[in-house]
Amino acid sequence: MMPDAFDLRGINFEEGYIAVIDKPLEWTSTDVVRKVKFALRKIGYSRIKVGHAGTLDPLATGVLVVCIGRATKMVEALQAEEKEYTADVMLGATTPSYDLEHPIDRTYPYEHITREAVEQALRALEGERLQTPPLYSAKKIDGTRAYELARAGETAGTVELRQASIRIYEIELLEYDLPRIRIRVRCSKGTYIRSLAREIGEALDSGAHLVSLRRTRSGGFTAENAWQLDELMKKLQAAETK
Repeated sequence: MMPDAFDLRGINFEEGYIAVIDKPLEWTSTDVVRKVKFALRKIGYSRIKVGHAGTLDPLATGVLVVCIGRATKMVEALQAEEKEYTADVMLGATTPSYDLEHPIDRTYPYEHITREAVEQALRALEGERLQTPPLYSAKKIDGTRAYELARAGETAGTVELRQASIRIYEIELLEYDLPRIRIRVRCSKGTYIRSLAREIGEALDSGAHLVSLRRTRSGGFTAENAWQLDELMKKLQAAETK
């Protein structure tokens, strides 16, 4: 049985605890793990293991599942679970990173795009297929992160990213306000919503990039029941030392 999410006193974290955290904007997933680990060390857990079950980009917010102690054995299984996101996509322009990490590199017409065309393009992207990760991603190429190669000056023409099998269970158009649209995506692990945004632009004979992303669910864990990071830190400070 999971312990009371709002009372951490008396918990032996080495036995295992899952903290569902609403990752703040501009934090990396690794930043959050380090913050939690540091807080645990301060209350007596000097060698405890902490890991996360599914990376969120720094420019994304929402559900980050952090596994503590023996719960780290569940990371692989938790990573494999279905994810759900809301995303804002800007049509008519692309960026090298497919999001706001880099400035716009090319613009395209978008005035021809109708709501009906967007909904049709979204439906066509549902199902199981192969997807190419962004060049600026954590995917490894011969042991090196793709974003490290990109930032070192490598280009898409010299770096080959292997396509991955993904499944888009559902895409829903939430808002249509050209050149911006908002979508809800229910998908498998390994799906890059940044790549999906670019694919939407291509399907509409235009360009597109991601301007905001929020993970609202990972498996059975939802943003509504997630810890704010500052609040979790306060609760950890108040927890009993082992």
